[in-house]
Amino acid sequence: MNNDAENNPQPMAAAKTEVQRKTLDQREQMNELMRLRHSAAHMMAAAVCRLWPEARLDIGPPTEEGFYYDFDLPHRFSPEDFPRIEEEMRKIAKENQVFEKTVRTREEARAHFVAKGQTYKLERLGDIPEGEAISFFQNGEFIDLCAGPHVMRTGNVKAYKLLSVASAYFRGNEKNPQLQRLYGTAFRNKEELENWVKMQEEAKRRDHRRIGQEMGLFAFDSEYVGPGLALWLPKGGVLVEELEKLAKEAEFQAGYVRVRTPHLAKEKMYRTSGHLPYYAESMFPPMEMLEEDERKRRDVLVEKRADLIQLADSLEKAVSPNPAGLTLEQVRHDIAKLETEISLFGGRYYLKAMNCPHHHRIFAAEPRSYRDLPLRLAEYGTCYRYEQSGELFGLMRVRALQMNDAHIYCTAEQFADEFRAVNEMYLKYFKIFGLDKYQMRFSTHDPARLGQKFVNEPELWLKTEDMVRRVLIESGINFVEVPNEAAFYGPKIDVQVWSAIGREFTIATNQVDFAVPARFGLAYRDRDNTDKVPLCIHRAPLGTHERFIGFLIEHYAGNFPLWLAPEQVRVLTLGDDEPLVAYARGVVEELRSHFVRAEGDYTTNKINGKVQDAEKARVHTMLVIGGRDREAGAVSVRVHGKGNLGARPRGEVIADLVQSIRERRSH
Repeated sequence: MNNDAENNPQPMAAAKTEVQRKTLDQREQMNELMRLRHSAAHMMAAAVCRLWPEARLDIGPPTEEGFYYDFDLPHRFSPEDFPRIEEEMRKIAKENQVFEKTVRTREEARAHFVAKGQTYKLERLGDIPEGEAISFFQNGEFIDLCAGPHVMRTGNVKAYKLLSVASAYFRGNEKNPQLQRLYGTAFRNKEELENWVKMQEEAKRRDHRRIGQEMGLFAFDSEYVGPGLALWLPKGGVLVEELEKLAKEAEFQAGYVRVRTPHLAKEKMYRTSGHLPYYAESMFPPMEMLEEDERKRRDVLVEKRADLIQLADSLEKAVSPNPAGLTLEQVRHDIAKLETEISLFGGRYYLKAMNCPHHHRIFAAEPRSYRDLPLRLAEYGTCYRYEQSGELFGLMRVRALQMNDAHIYCTAEQFADEFRAVNEMYLKYFKIFGLDKYQMRFSTHDPARLGQKFVNEPELWLKTEDMVRRVLIESGINFVEVPNEAAFYGPKIDVQVWSAIGREFTIATNQVDFAVPARFGLAYRDRDNTDKVPLCIHRAPLGTHERFIGFLIEHYAGNFPLWLAPEQVRVLTLGDDEPLVAYARGVVEELRSHFVRAEGDYTTNKINGKVQDAEKARVHTMLVIGGRDREAGAVSVRVHGKGNLGARPRGEVIADLVQSIRERRSH
């Protein structure tokens, strides 16, 4: 079996995402740390230019983790270069250079870059809108096209570190030159930097790819199965089953009904939903399949289109109208209509990239009344998304994903209670998994992009956003509002959580949909005997198995709580005499009768070696049994990471283990 990029990501995989240029307003809102990192990026570029004057420059923005700068030069950067660059940055900081802003005309800026041979900067110059000032920032001899902001002086940048080198296509387009991207980070002081470095080291220790391999949870096989397609091994399958069991129980108690849908659907499904053509690049290519009767009917339409094309050609050349009285414009309209009908005819199938259109068709399968609402349809549906190979990353970015999905169809009057209940389900899960820090990102629309990025329904946008906002405020939920990031069909919430070591993850989403149900003609009969379109809430509290388990592996460092641990209990004997082994086997059998995942180690190995094997395998609880334990009807309890907890009666220990699993205790 070959491990692919998920298990061994290539650090030089070229970035294919173009950085969106910040507006002047966004720049003014940059906090002190972002300004510091922006300044550090300029200092790094200045240092590189001192060491390699032939370097051609692209961009160097601050990021959430630090900063980077893109370079084009013959010298290939390596970590061995970092000390030299950092030393030059220290000199620049010691010189305490002022970050000075100047404004130039477009012609002056162009002449400057032509003289310097900075072709990438010439291209970036074209990104600046007409009417916006073209500004430069200079520190010492280094000058850069930049709108700012920065700190006052290079001496203000006191704590920084270069981290890695990667490659990046210019403007994120693989047809463009490949540049070298130097990553770094900066903090207000050395203590903050050292704490961050320690956290990164701990994050590497907790890397879900490494732990997953050590524990035998999952594997990737790019040669036979394909990149980004996870294979769940038996122990990883336990995690999947336990999460699905948790979700099914919680959803049953909340009044959800479970459904199942196919793994593929006709092109018409995704054109109607609006996902095609806009989402096509994230979907697997279509499959062509036509039944015989469908093929005949499509051939008839194709012949009609051919006749109309011939008629249009004759009308273009004719001086007088045709006998049927059709105009050229009418014929062209009929051709376009036929082409749409042919494309939707049904021969093209797509692998399912999202569950919602399927659930909409389930809603439409039967007549609905207001008495049926709210209707909560739940499914652990498998979806397929064609992520770029360079973006695949362990379980965090895959091409096949099992989603904890559900769609709630409700009236406007029911919306607040339903949306609140979904958020309460999130909070319940946070408690189970011991997640103390979380935040909900409330994404709204941009009125200027209605009809482009967002459905052109201004009144519905304002109404639903206000409804979501009020529920969040009334529930006392920690949230931040983010403009211009909503789904195309309505506002959404992305759930951000922080792991045990403070790493931030996006694990789930909660979305409002006021547009797509109408596209599918969904309706319910209201009290006044009229048909109305339901609101739809898309929610996935546990996200996908893949991403959520990847997060949990890192959150727990593989040391899962008892209820979730792949191997919950291992019984270890002090020796292998027959009565002792028989007693130990009886303990295992009793545990397994309560559906506890228990195994036994009855070998002649020394007990220290058995304990070490169990600890290495991250077995949650070890029950050590010697002659005295057997005679007393007891077991000696040892918990992973906590050591020996002493001997207790066998029945008491088993009852406590079963109760802990049933309650899904977080420790």
